[in-house]
Amino acid sequence: MSSYLNPGNKGFQESLNSQIYIDKTGLIEKTNAVLNTRQKFLCVSRPRRFGKSMAADMLAAYYERGEDSSALFDSLEISKSDSYKLHRNQYDVLKINMQEFLSMTHSIDDMIAMLQKYLIFDLKDHFADVQFRDEDNLIQVMKDIYSKTKCAFVILIDEWDCLFREYQQDYNAQKKYLDFLRVWLKDKDYVALAYMTGILPVKKYGSHSALNMFTEYSMTDPGDLAEYFGFTEQETAFLCEKYEMNFDEAKTWYDGYQLLVHRQVGNQYYSIYNPKSVVEAMMRHKFGTYWNQTETYEALKIYIQMDMDGLKDSVIKMLAGECVQVNVGTFSNDMTTFATKDDVLTLLVHLGYLTYDSTNETVRIPNKEVSQEYVNAISTMNWYGVAESVEDSRKLLEALWALDEESVADGIAKAHEEISIIQYNDENSLSCTINLAFYFAREYYTMVRELPAGKVLLVGINYNKTTKKHECLIEIIEK
Repeated sequence: MSSYLNPGNKGFQESLNSQIYIDKTGLIEKTNAVLNTRQKFLCVSRPRRFGKSMAADMLAAYYERGEDSSALFDSLEISKSDSYKLHRNQYDVLKINMQEFLSMTHSIDDMIAMLQKYLIFDLKDHFADVQFRDEDNLIQVMKDIYSKTKCAFVILIDEWDCLFREYQQDYNAQKKYLDFLRVWLKDKDYVALAYMTGILPVKKYGSHSALNMFTEYSMTDPGDLAEYFGFTEQETAFLCEKYEMNFDEAKTWYDGYQLLVHRQVGNQYYSIYNPKSVVEAMMRHKFGTYWNQTETYEALKIYIQMDMDGLKDSVIKMLAGECVQVNVGTFSNDMTTFATKDDVLTLLVHLGYLTYDSTNETVRIPNKEVSQEYVNAISTMNWYGVAESVEDSRKLLEALWALDEESVADGIAKAHEEISIIQYNDENSLSCTINLAFYFAREYYTMVRELPAGKVLLVGINYNKTTKKHECLIEIIEK
């Protein structure tokens, strides 16, 4: 076992040892299917804390030849697959966290040099009986090893896009990095599988498409890997039952990421929950904002206050619970190239601040936890009318409970006057006004914009915990 070559199964073992572990080994069957094929290049992009690193640890533990991992996997889902034993512990694995090398260096040249030096060190140490043509050239070293052993490598790269997030304006460094990855990985017999994870997809960085051999599985197009990153609704419901937590409340707090998978027998939507937040809520036995604690609202604030025509209006609409039309096709897959507001909104999808409906081509704020992040960001910006309307919504809700019709009307009128987007008269703007004015009502009610036409039957059931008596009120409304 070494630092980067066949690093062992400790990372995955720790996941198994954790109080909450959800079996995602079905992913291995998907990667087994593309081993040593033209589809062997995979890139999975998801927001932070959605299980990307855990999956990389799992793949390393399964594939590497350094240790027998049967005790870890024999009781898990992958053990039912026909390919399970065929590929288990059959490959030399190189596992790299790019953030580690970026943090230890001060330029892209130093980063690439250190990466090659450290990988070559492990390779030469492990394959001491191989004669190398050029001991300082990573590509040639791996070619010589493959020529001798005829065993290809599984290469796992975590945080592949960290350079694009930290060197946002250094296009020369970005190009050097992409060129290095292309030359190292593309058309190389020594690659059995190249699997990368990050927040951003890989396809487009300007006109330089160096990594076009990768198949992308992103928040806008998850392919058939949707269920393996984040918790599904079924998995979350199971945890709520186990830890005696209210599932409906968990849904309000953490649901909202709707990922569409296209299948031959029919498309399927996966409702994905933030795993970091669900685990924290179960462990603490309390719903709250846990994912947001891993990064301040300043990251969101930078993007929503950009001077893009229509961006502010779109954010206000979504804060009011509405969906916004978006074209994700113009996004350049970086954090600096924004031609329109659609590019900003698409980036927010990849960061986890919005969810994308690929059927209707719309975006919206996914859940209560993320919505609170927007409120936090807006409260420190110069969107005073919006921030005040959200804050005043608590008082408006109290007036509603008190049946104070005049105060409710005055509160809505104030919201209508203060928010620039709704300074005109139509049904949609009125709906936006009311939804934003009653922002905090969502903590207690499901907001329904319009009831269906025809006869409506309203049934109210009340239960008195003290007397254990039920009461019922039924009203018929003719429309």
